[in-house]
Amino acid sequence: MHNKPQTNLIFDHDGGVDDLLSLMLILSMPEVNLLGVTITPADCYAEDAVTSTLKLLALYGKKHIPVSVGNQYGPNAFPADFRAQPRACHAFPAMLRVTEDRSQLTDIPAHQWIIDMLNKSTSAVTLLLTGPASNLTKALADSPNIKKHIEKVIWMGGAINVRGNVAMHDHDGTAEWNAYWDPDSTYDLIKAELPLLLLPLDASNTLPVSWPFLQKLAAVNSPITDLAGQFWAVTVTAIPSYEFTYFMWDILATALLAISSDTYTVASGHLLASNVSPNAGQIWCSTDDNGYKASWVDSVDGDAVIDYIIDTLVKGDPINL
Repeated sequence: MHNKPQTNLIFDHDGGVDDLLSLMLILSMPEVNLLGVTITPADCYAEDAVTSTLKLLALYGKKHIPVSVGNQYGPNAFPADFRAQPRACHAFPAMLRVTEDRSQLTDIPAHQWIIDMLNKSTSAVTLLLTGPASNLTKALADSPNIKKHIEKVIWMGGAINVRGNVAMHDHDGTAEWNAYWDPDSTYDLIKAELPLLLLPLDASNTLPVSWPFLQKLAAVNSPITDLAGQFWAVTVTAIPSYEFTYFMWDILATALLAISSDTYTVASGHLLASNVSPNAGQIWCSTDDNGYKASWVDSVDGDAVIDYIIDTLVKGDPINL
């Protein structure tokens, strides 16, 4: 029995493997009332992201939830190999057996859908962003009054006190990819001084997609954890580990919607962000309060988070009902 009211949620993702796993987790969470899904065409090809999103919604019996695709494009594109990787997710048997309902796909851009949803909402709404913040910042630019309807923004983005994961010829390596893809949007999000909680690399670096984790997931031996394991398996060889390690970036940010607050620690301060080279997308904490108020997760109990993710997926399994 759940005494707390559900969290009204808009989920904005950018179509990566971990974004799709995050949607699976959200759809398994009794604490969440999912209002809609918006897609940023960043770490994906948009049509692949739409197909996988609609199939997952159908798998979980959520054919009433609208999906909207954004028309905002950052100047720093994700590598094509990264963007192509998630296509495999709607090729697995459990996904091929599901027919997506294209009527759920709206014909208005994501930022306008966010504006419309927030303006008609009768209660405060949380936004979970697991890709660049472009849809939300465009919505705020076009309709600043929506800020009053926002209860919280959780964003998987940034690298505060650790090195970033961008390795490009014109970048100094200080930024995380979601923040780098659209650095103007990153700056605008920080500047907006929303009730913002960042999940930066500082916290997610403790949760790599490792062989012991995959073995633990396989040992559960349930249909939904097998599907999740197949999704994560896509990440093992697509990007060589000596160049890049896949972490549980987005699903960790998603878990923040419901995990106990004693499983992570939060720091607060005044943040600044760069939108110019060579450190475009870098986010750092000002030492003299010359910045914008925000909070970020700086450490997590990785074992507790993994146990929560697996337990929640199993309890919400739509395949094994």
